[in-house]
Amino acid sequence: MTDASFKDVPELFEVEVGEALTARTESLATFRELGPPDLCHVVKSTGRAGQRDLGSYHFISGVDASSSASLAAYINSLTYAIEDNSAWFSKSTAWKVKNGCYCCFNAFSRVDIRVDVKIPGGVNAYVIDLRGERHEATPEIWQEAYVSALLRAILYSDDPAYWLDAYRKLDPITTQEGELRFLQAAEALFMKGWQVGSDPEIQVATVVSNHLTAGIMKYFGDSGRYQQAANLFEKLSAREPEVASLLAKSYLGMNEEVKAVQIMSAAMKHTPQSYTLLHVQSDFLRAKGKCDWAVKLAREAVNCAPSEFVTWEKLTELYIDTKDFESALLTLNSCPMFTFNGRDAHRVLAPARVHLPFKRQIGDILPEKQKNEDDEADPALLRLPAPGLRGTWARAYSLLTRLVSEIGWDELLKTRSSVFVMEEEYRMQKAHVDIHGAAVKNGSPSESGSDGDAANAVIHEDGTVVERVRQSVASDGSTLAADGDADDDASTRGVHSPQDSKMSASESKPDVSNSLSAEDSIPIIRVSSESDTERELAEQSSRTTTNGNGDAKEGAADVTSPTLEKPAQAAAGEKEPDTPSPNASQEPYSFTNKRLCERWLDNLFMVLYEDLRVWTIFRAEVAHFKTQHVAYRKTGLEWEILGDLGLRLHHKEEAKEAYQRCLDTVRYSQKPWAKLVEMYAEEGDITRTIQAAIRVAAYQYADYTEMTFPTLIARCFFKLGQIHGHAKISFTLLSMGLPDPILKIMDSYLQYGKVFKVEGYDF
Repeated sequence: MTDASFKDVPELFEVEVGEALTARTESLATFRELGPPDLCHVVKSTGRAGQRDLGSYHFISGVDASSSASLAAYINSLTYAIEDNSAWFSKSTAWKVKNGCYCCFNAFSRVDIRVDVKIPGGVNAYVIDLRGERHEATPEIWQEAYVSALLRAILYSDDPAYWLDAYRKLDPITTQEGELRFLQAAEALFMKGWQVGSDPEIQVATVVSNHLTAGIMKYFGDSGRYQQAANLFEKLSAREPEVASLLAKSYLGMNEEVKAVQIMSAAMKHTPQSYTLLHVQSDFLRAKGKCDWAVKLAREAVNCAPSEFVTWEKLTELYIDTKDFESALLTLNSCPMFTFNGRDAHRVLAPARVHLPFKRQIGDILPEKQKNEDDEADPALLRLPAPGLRGTWARAYSLLTRLVSEIGWDELLKTRSSVFVMEEEYRMQKAHVDIHGAAVKNGSPSESGSDGDAANAVIHEDGTVVERVRQSVASDGSTLAADGDADDDASTRGVHSPQDSKMSASESKPDVSNSLSAEDSIPIIRVSSESDTERELAEQSSRTTTNGNGDAKEGAADVTSPTLEKPAQAAAGEKEPDTPSPNASQEPYSFTNKRLCERWLDNLFMVLYEDLRVWTIFRAEVAHFKTQHVAYRKTGLEWEILGDLGLRLHHKEEAKEAYQRCLDTVRYSQKPWAKLVEMYAEEGDITRTIQAAIRVAAYQYADYTEMTFPTLIARCFFKLGQIHGHAKISFTLLSMGLPDPILKIMDSYLQYGKVFKVEGYDF
């Protein structure tokens, strides 16, 4: 059935004709925000009696969804894309597109707009609501669908975490007239923008923090053309004063700093409680080196929006800038964490057949897309937990890695133990309490009631005084439990302690698991599969290193083992029911100057420990091989993982080296090229940027990303163009003697810059 397939369009063939449309209708109620990419479903027929029709579908973004005519035109274009393998003497009947259905989700009204096309025949447009009922498509519905489709095309354009089989991406805006239509539609729907949702780090979508504003800022920001965004926000700020934060950000992007400061100053009089406006001001001051001033604004932003993660995140960043690391850690501990909701996606159906045609004109420069030994990696690297973090947890982890890059692991542990109650300290306190309680029970004199009451009071940060209740350890000895109100958050609760309380010196310092091979004395990266607690006990008892299979190996004597202090467990801020001690008022040992560490932050410290541990072993291996003058070998996937690890830990040069080593393998992967093209563009290296961009473009076209902007390559080219001008990039491309298909694709990014007058297009 090869002749039933499209020539250059990916397809998933259905088992039952129409099942993709049925599944989409059933899934409509699950779409929370922007919705999934558009779905194009077609039915093909030979016209012969007894020949079964075939149903196939693919996903697509970038098609003009402003009217039924434009969507019908796309389906009609597919009729010319069917493989035509029949010769004039062949008896086989060619397949034809019989009918098609284009589905586009309207994220504003939460409905699905559909266009049925019969060939030959008519076009029928209608709306399906969340209950599966049909309605008429109004002009307002079409306008909302048009903006929804554009936002998906812009925001999903180069999101590496969002991947679908048979997902085709086309250019959403190709002319200045199209851009003007987008701006007009965005202006009309701006006040409803909060209805489409926001990034996972924003808890409550507002008129200035949502997917619509994010799409506008990404589209114009990636090309450095903030003037158009500023014109839009100028008109909107007259109706909504809070838009001034976006307007000021646009003027700062245009290097119109005086105008931006005037706007921020005037806006503060109307909307002093806008955290987005305070953030724009603090970013401006931070760029000018006035971090101490920026901290004051960030504190005020936290007061204005204490339930938003981004306000606490901004304050943490500024505390790190001002070298106030204790405050940074305490602020990070106070961040509100949200459940991560990924992009909306279709329900996955098992296809009868998959047709993914490979474009050979540019795909020839790519390695074969087949699994080989370079797609395998050591389980220790595959089990690293950090790559699995998403949303607020990923952002919080990046703050923690920035902290450790600033002060080092040992200093970070000291800072942590000076601001948080550690498990060892808590156990010491509990031992004191138990001894004192036993003494009182045996008849020892008790303290006076007034003293007991004073010792039993907790002063909160808001000034309220409540009676302290006894804290306890859970049965496993690992979790701090405390009585009290459910809303008494651990991150803001003061716990009694003498001022001279110090961290217990009994924190263990186990050796890093570097599993040195007995044969060649070369350290190998291994991470135990045991739980943290089991591993800690094993390391303390045996002082040997355990590999991924549980085999203990003694370290070789001739290689110095890198050591990394394992973080001791913090007394966590989780609450469990506990019976208050009758002698709680007579406890002689308690905490006053420390906080309870949130359990999620304690877990992030263990995630960071695993990253640092593997990275330390990796660098020790590299150093060892260099001294021995031996080639250091890893698989392509291992180099890629180590490159990601280096970037997470802010070791940029080592990460770049790892990605470059990955290119020496035959692994089919876009990531190392994509990371390198960004690095080369930041360095202003035109030749290397183009060489890497050619590969990235090849991978994108192989995955049916046939769009020019907004993409990673366009962003990097425009960054170079601001420095060197587009003419120099164009001449460098010509000097490389590239094949015509590849040269045409690479030149399309510069042509976009010429059409839309991106900075650098005229020199």
